[in-house]
Amino acid sequence: MTTLDGAIDKNQLHQSSHAIAHEHDEARNSMFGFVVFLLSESIVFLSFFAGYILYKTTSPSWLPPGVEGLAVREPAINTVVLVSSSFVIYIAERYLHKNNLWGFRFFWLATMAMGSFFIYGQAVEWQSLNFGFTSGVFGGTFYLLTGFHGLHVMTGILLQGIMLIRSFIPGNYEKGQFGVEASSIFWHFVDVIWIILFILIYVWQ
Repeated sequence: MTTLDGAIDKNQLHQSSHAIAHEHDEARNSMFGFVVFLLSESIVFLSFFAGYILYKTTSPSWLPPGVEGLAVREPAINTVVLVSSSFVIYIAERYLHKNNLWGFRFFWLATMAMGSFFIYGQAVEWQSLNFGFTSGVFGGTFYLLTGFHGLHVMTGILLQGIMLIRSFIPGNYEKGQFGVEASSIFWHFVDVIWIILFILIYVWQ
């Protein structure tokens, strides 16, 4: 009887170890696919950056008629808020690793609020501008770059919302935290892209 129990225990242990190894493999494969996705997005943004620099350095009249430059104060405030949100989402992750779901939810929600503030600030800026998408090469590239980035910010907020809802499912994050990690990495990526955009568009005028 002892032998049979021992055999059953060993079999259960083997099955449990196999299941854990399978989950780890799935997590690694998912993260690899996510990294490839980010690399493809990086290439898209890099091509936009290269085009912007090329047009700016070769166009005889870069800014649209009547436009002397862009206001920097409000975009700078938005930049501080967005970049700061990277630290906030990192704190949220730390709380999740400590199994403190309420701490995770608070800082995760704060990150979503900061991202929403950025989108609001960008919308206000667009309404105040006296040039449009068809206002020369500058107008087209400005709205393309800031709009494409804004779309990524909204995507990040949507992903964070899904992760926040999942935190209310009992035991959900005991099975793995890939979704939270991927959402956080994506958010850091969005922040880095905006820093480059801010320098290109607002600082280098």
